[in-house]
Amino acid sequence: MRIGVIGAGWLGGTVGQIWVRDGHEVLFSSRHPDELVSMTRPLGARASVGTPREAAAFGSVVLIAVPYGALPQIGRDLKEELRGKIVLDACNPPAGRDDALAREAQTHGVGPTSAKYLPGTRLVRAFSAVDATAIEASAGSQSGRLAVPLAGDDAQAVQVAAQLVRDAGCEPLVLGNLSEATRFQRGSPGFRANTTMPELRRKLGLPAEP
Repeated sequence: MRIGVIGAGWLGGTVGQIWVRDGHEVLFSSRHPDELVSMTRPLGARASVGTPREAAAFGSVVLIAVPYGALPQIGRDLKEELRGKIVLDACNPPAGRDDALAREAQTHGVGPTSAKYLPGTRLVRAFSAVDATAIEASAGSQSGRLAVPLAGDDAQAVQVAAQLVRDAGCEPLVLGNLSEATRFQRGSPGFRANTTMPELRRKLGLPAEP
């Protein structure tokens, strides 16, 4: 699969590198793409770098892992490139910030708020509730894999996201539509749980898997 990563920092860079090793083609982007070359060079021909616009155009799936306040501008600037694409939203409103966007996400839920500012995309909340170090550890483990909660309104997009979570060496837990993302946004039991599937299900009050 061709995947664009907008915001190839701690989280985006970690997940993208694992995807490349799994066989996907990934274009990593940031405001300073030249700074990413040292990260991508050892990954070989399936990894490349570019601008956020190039990443949005490149990927059939786009992972966005930037400060939450950047989402409205990304939605405006890259509207045409992102239209109709599966977008994995890993962005979180910051803790302790009383700005209008953070308040909106708190009031209406971070999933619907992200969808408002990324119109025309097939949005899935993914990789937003876990740490990059936990993802990296899970990808190198054969047991006790990290559970990654997901939520989205487009069933096919959620299926693709779930497979990409597996490709990153983790286990997906689909909780429902975007409104259900409140169950793993900041301040909820599912946020930064960084744990296995049985423990995450317990934290979220879900029955144990049969």
